[in-house]
Amino acid sequence: MAIIETEATLHEAHRDNHTHRDVNGGWLRPAVFGAMDGLVSNLALMTGVAGGTASQQTVVISGLAGLAAGAFSMAAGEYTSVASQRELVEAELDVERRELCKHPADEEAELAALYEARGVEPELAREVARQLSSDPEQALEIHAREELGIDPSDLPSPTVAAVSSFGSFALGALLPVLPFLLGASALWPAVLLALAGLFLCGAVVAKVTARSWWYSGLRQLALGGAAAGVTYLLGSLFGTAVG
Repeated sequence: MAIIETEATLHEAHRDNHTHRDVNGGWLRPAVFGAMDGLVSNLALMTGVAGGTASQQTVVISGLAGLAAGAFSMAAGEYTSVASQRELVEAELDVERRELCKHPADEEAELAALYEARGVEPELAREVARQLSSDPEQALEIHAREELGIDPSDLPSPTVAAVSSFGSFALGALLPVLPFLLGASALWPAVLLALAGLFLCGAVVAKVTARSWWYSGLRQLALGGAAAGVTYLLGSLFGTAVG
C-alpha cells in the first residue's frame, strides 16, 4: 500500500511540474500586441507632429485622431480577417462532412491509414478508426483535427477579435495622449509614459516566449524609442521644408 501511495504521489508531482508555456498565447498575446501597436504608432505620430513645431493643441488632436483611426482600423481588419478565416474553415468542414456521408468506408480507411503512418499496428488502427467513425459528428471532428489541424468546436469569433483589438489598441494609443489630457504642456511626459508602457508590454510578452522579462521589455522600449526618434526627426525636417 505504501509503495502504491508513493508512486501515486510521484506521478502527481510529475504532472504538476510537467507544464508547458501557452504557445498560442490565448487572449494575452493579441491583447498585448494590440496595445503595443497602439503605443508605438500613436507615439510615433505625436512625436512626428511635435517635431514639425506644431502647437500643443495640434499634437493632442493628432493623438486623439490617431487613437480613433487606428482602433477602428484594427477592429475592422481583425473582424474581416477572422471572419474570412472562419468561413474558409466552415467551407472545408462542409466538404469533409459530405465526404463522410458519401464515402464512409473510404474515410474510415483514410483515418486508419493516418494512424498506421504514426506507428499504430494496422489491426488496432482499423479498429480505432471503426469505433471513431461510428458517430458522424465525432468522425468529422477527428478528420478535421487530423487532416485540417483545426477544432470545429473552437472556431475564433470575429466579433470577439474585433472588440479585443479595438480595446487593446485604444488603450495603448491612449498612453501618449494621457499626460496632455491631465494638463501636461510638454512632450517629454508623454514620451516617458509611452516608453514605460512599451517596456511593460515587452515584459508581459515574455510570459508567452522563452526570453527574460527584462530583455523583452528593453527590446520593445528600444524599438518604440527608435520609431519615435525617427518620426520626430522626419517631422522636424518636413516642418522646416514646408515652413
